[in-house]
Amino acid sequence: MISKVLPLILTVAGVYAALCLLVFLLQRRLVYFPGPPPGSDPGAYGLPFTDLTLTTADGVKIHGWFVPAPAARGALVFPHGNAGNIEYRLMHARAFRQMGLSVLLFDYRGYGKSEGTPSEKGTYLDAEAAYDWLLQQGFAPERIAVYGESLGGAVGIELARRRQVACVAVESAFTSVPDLGAQLYPWLPVRLLSRFRYDNAKKIANLGVPVLVIHSPDDEIIPYAHGEALFAAAAEPKRFLQTSRRHNDGGFLQRRDWIDAVRAFFEEALP
Repeated sequence: MISKVLPLILTVAGVYAALCLLVFLLQRRLVYFPGPPPGSDPGAYGLPFTDLTLTTADGVKIHGWFVPAPAARGALVFPHGNAGNIEYRLMHARAFRQMGLSVLLFDYRGYGKSEGTPSEKGTYLDAEAAYDWLLQQGFAPERIAVYGESLGGAVGIELARRRQVACVAVESAFTSVPDLGAQLYPWLPVRLLSRFRYDNAKKIANLGVPVLVIHSPDDEIIPYAHGEALFAAAAEPKRFLQTSRRHNDGGFLQRRDWIDAVRAFFEEALP
């Protein structure tokens, strides 16, 4: 009996091991979904802008847009989600500009018109390059805010650890890549295989600045529990904004009262 079952067991084990190896080697494609170069620019939304090429600390040239606000109360660094490019974030940029914030959108390396290949370390360096450009333009650290969506929440949290900022807002963010992967692929040893960490729950506790966590119970990609856990881990002062609908349905932009809540957060952090 054993001699008959053993080959089947070995076959199943071999297939499982091959699957684990494949996930380990190709997981970059499961984390990053770079979009093509933008097909339009902020001008299509009636926004003034400066087209930028930023050079990161490791020499990679990344593309960005700076959208100035009249009589700006400060500037916003905007790390975006793991798919597409900065073109898809222009409605957010317009909303933030109406809040009195100049906005710096940038594409991670490998996204849009940016050079290179995305990586966890690389995304952090990309955000640093955006922040440092704002300093060069005369924005004081206490006048620089951060808003990150989804993967961008992780990048924004790390930026706040590396650079002085006024506040951090994250929307539809996860506690960590291994946590999220373990939920999405419960049949795989994700925590052992993961080469990407983005450990937001651990980092958010020690930012030392006001934090706003935005999340929807209807988010089908990043479970609502991740937003709740991030909020619980964050130190005071902190706020939580519950929105609705799915991950890519517009977030806080869907309702005026949610926009007003985000505006109030930035106005208080950047008086």
